[in-house]
Amino acid sequence: MEADPGSAHDERGALGLQEAAARHGAYRWVERRLFELTGSWAAAPGLPDEARLLLFEASAAHAWHAELWEARLPVLAGVDHEELTRPLGRAAEPLLRSLEPGAFGGDDETAGRRFLVGLARVVLPLLLVSYRRLGQRLVPVADGPAIRALTLVVRDAEEELRAAETLVDGLLAGPEAVQQAAEWTRALGDPGCRGGEGDDLFPWSEADQA
Repeated sequence: MEADPGSAHDERGALGLQEAAARHGAYRWVERRLFELTGSWAAAPGLPDEARLLLFEASAAHAWHAELWEARLPVLAGVDHEELTRPLGRAAEPLLRSLEPGAFGGDDETAGRRFLVGLARVVLPLLLVSYRRLGQRLVPVADGPAIRALTLVVRDAEEELRAAETLVDGLLAGPEAVQQAAEWTRALGDPGCRGGEGDDLFPWSEADQA
């Protein structure tokens, strides 16, 4: 059975062309960044083989997701797809930059684990919130291709999240490691550390979040 990308359709109406272009471009942007990040961290020191395999597989999936969103970008006069491929709001870019290799300093063998914690407990949950809100705004009669792409992307993101959560739980041996992971999560996930934005990787208008 296909994954449901959202709940019942939102009665505020379908997305306009410009709003859909901005959304799909933002999702292409984040999937490309996750392709790069997961691929880079797959070679990090201190990670078990199952973590490396997860990250290699996730990297390939994110590359494919970026292609799916690129295919949904409209053709607009004077605007190419690279111009549309950018984040929405102030939070996403610094959040993902803070998870780049080297952002944690030195060759610390805990760095790969910190990335997995950030991926499982902050980035993927925020992204899934945004995808589900998008699903509430899509109209089957007009947005069939976008709904199909969203269904596939959400299915993969949910599977990646489950696998990453399982790995993180296995890597956090002892109360000290659990406490440290909680501190990493708070630092990344606190809206105050992400420009004041809430539980969505990309902001919607206040009316859209109501």
